[in-house]
Amino acid sequence: MSATRLLVLGVVRGFGRTHGYRVRAELLSWGIDDWANVKPGSIYHALRQLAKIGLLEASEIAHWPGRVDYSVTPEGDEEFFRLLVDALERPEHRADMLSAGLALMPALSRERAVAALSTRLAVLEAQRAVLRAESAPVHADGLPAHLGELWTMRTRYADLGVEWTRDLLKRVRSGEYEMAGEHGPSFGTPGSWRALVEPGAGSAVGPGTTGR
Repeated sequence: MSATRLLVLGVVRGFGRTHGYRVRAELLSWGIDDWANVKPGSIYHALRQLAKIGLLEASEIAHWPGRVDYSVTPEGDEEFFRLLVDALERPEHRADMLSAGLALMPALSRERAVAALSTRLAVLEAQRAVLRAESAPVHADGLPAHLGELWTMRTRYADLGVEWTRDLLKRVRSGEYEMAGEHGPSFGTPGSWRALVEPGAGSAVGPGTTGR
């Protein structure tokens, strides 16, 4: 639920006020069926559940029977940033949680994104050091030689995680990607997506923070 919750909160927040079909269409346009375990039905379910627990506000549209629009509450905004930072900081998550965090990373200020990625890198480097230390005594313990490939595989994945995170951190630090609060209405500005995805729609920036 966490990746779905993060993505749904992020998309609703991005549009400022929107309905379920639009949330679904936006997420499908990102190719979430390839990198996240998010099904169309789970998107609608998440919208209803998030409204039920007070993270979204649901409003029925009088002139459009059956349509419900959603907006993020202050509590939902807090939960969104908590999930987003956690997705970037903690490498223990499943890949879909990291992917959701990367998709919504520009909602953070550059400083906050750098802090989150720096934390992730430190954890990954510590985990890699432990793996390398554990792999040394495999043969001394009298285990079959081929079992050493288990540690080799895990160490190679650890190397990849460290290298990729270090590279991303370097690029974010250097100014790559437009982050929240840098150039007016942008991907990271609440309510700005309508103006960004619909030319001529005008400013749709709603209330709320511009990034953390």
